[in-house]
Amino acid sequence: MNVIQLAQMLEFPQRGDERGHLVIVEGNQDIPFDIKRIFYIYGSDKDVVRGQHANRKSEFVLINVSGTSKVRVKDGKGNEAVFFLNRPHTGIYLPKMIWKDMYEFSEDSVLLCLASEHYDASEYIRKYDDFVNEINNTEREVKK
Repeated sequence: MNVIQLAQMLEFPQRGDERGHLVIVEGNQDIPFDIKRIFYIYGSDKDVVRGQHANRKSEFVLINVSGTSKVRVKDGKGNEAVFFLNRPHTGIYLPKMIWKDMYEFSEDSVLLCLASEHYDASEYIRKYDDFVNEINNTEREVKK
C-alpha cells in the first residue's frame, strides 16, 4: 500500500441532544497514534496555502472544527489526492513522509491538527524537491 492510500478520511463518534453536539477523539482509539501535540490554524485567507512540507516522523490528523478547507497530499512519485474537510466530526489521517498543502480556507475555518510527535524542526522537509529526492533515495536503499 502506498502512502497516498494510507492517507484516509476518518469519522469520529458524535453524541448530541437538544443541547448540541459533542465529538470525541481519543488517541490510539479513534486515531492511530498517541497525541503528543495539538495546534490549530485560523484566520487564513482563501488564497493562502499552509503546510507545504512533509515530516519524517510525525503523523497527523486534521479536523476542520469550524468552516472548511482542502488538503492536497502528494507521495513524491507523481500521485496526489485532495480531501475536502467540511464536517467537524470527520478528519484526515496523514502518515509520515507525505507532502501536505492546506488551502481554500473558508472565512470561519478553524483547522485542528493532532500530531504524533512533539515539534522538532529537523524532521520537517520544507522543499518539495528535497522531499522527492529523499523518497527516491529511500526506495533505492530498500531495494539494495
